[in-house]
Amino acid sequence: MHLTLIGKDPDSNPTGSPTIYRTDRGSWVVQGWVVTDQDTLAQMHIPAGETCVEIPDRMLQFFEEGRDLDR
Repeated sequence: MHLTLIGKDPDSNPTGSPTIYRTDRGSWVVQGWVVTDQDTLAQMHIPAGETCVEIPDRMLQFFEEGRDLDR
């Protein structure tokens, strides 16, 4: 899988996380904050081999920018 960096959180310094990547497989890879709250996880049905991360609303702009790679 090849990753193309789309955007890092401009309000997160010095780490620049969360981060959005576009793949060459027509999908996204999102780096974010690990969700560890058990009440939150209990509301989800996460199968083995999957996980979830949290990102802020301000990161949504990068999904649209990343779509331009497919055009």
